[in-house]
Amino acid sequence: MTDDHPYDHDDLSESSEATMIVDANTLRQARAQQKQGRDQAYLIVISGPHTGKMFKVDKDQATLGRSSRAELHVNDVGISRNHARIITYGEDVFVEDLQSANGTYLNGDRLLKRQQLKDGDKITLGSTTILKFTYHDELEENFQKQMLDAALHDGLTGIYNKNYLLNHLSTELPFALRHGTFLSVVMFDVDHFKPVNDTYGHLAGDMILKNLAEITSGVLRTEDVFARYGGEEFTIVCRGTPVDQAQALADRVRMVIERHDFVFEGTRIPITISLGVAGLPHHTARTPEELIGLADQALYDAKRGGRNRVGVAPF
Repeated sequence: MTDDHPYDHDDLSESSEATMIVDANTLRQARAQQKQGRDQAYLIVISGPHTGKMFKVDKDQATLGRSSRAELHVNDVGISRNHARIITYGEDVFVEDLQSANGTYLNGDRLLKRQQLKDGDKITLGSTTILKFTYHDELEENFQKQMLDAALHDGLTGIYNKNYLLNHLSTELPFALRHGTFLSVVMFDVDHFKPVNDTYGHLAGDMILKNLAEITSGVLRTEDVFARYGGEEFTIVCRGTPVDQAQALADRVRMVIERHDFVFEGTRIPITISLGVAGLPHHTARTPEELIGLADQALYDAKRGGRNRVGVAPF
């Protein structure tokens, strides 16, 4: 090794010795901040329709349940409206069941009385939802949020992904069936998308999908759930919306896309979409896959009918 090598042994030795000289007060402050940061308790959904969702345990008492008024809201059909309660006494956190229909389980055992939670404990609500109790510092919290965002959203368009869509429908569909409310699904995809990719390239195709998602999002209501189902296929879930209104929404989306100028590297690319609509209680569907299948069939009927149009599943 030559004397002027950037990683000379003497340099390494001096650097190593230098890093060992740490101000004691600074070190104590850093350790205190780290300890304080790890005192924050969280509940993380590790199984069920809301997998990845994170709840900060920062109140003296908080209700876990399906009710929209529950501080820790989990919309799972197997969970009671007010299912369980999380209680904080100083640095200790406890869980208790609120006489729920399907029970609360702690590490596999049915909860019969209030129990203190330890780092890593698992709470089961109903038949599918499991929450993990843990402590996080700020870095871990941010990492968990990033992981949740990646798990729920499509990387290209930024809208929800197929996994989130199916989980969402797995709670919305039973709710609509149980209460006899409206629930509609709109499926659509880009007409002649493969020739567009072949002609203009995949970068142009990606640009079109991103722009299409952004434009469509601007048409929808806040409560509508919009997801990329796969490839150039997208799905809209409209809670409390009858089929005729969902059809009108689909046609509005169709017209907005048709009129938009998709321009890639100075070249305008004409884009249209075909859409299919199905919904409860007009159509019979017991599972998310059945309802999506009906809307998907209506989509392909629209394509066979000439594309750039809206199809509705037969009643």
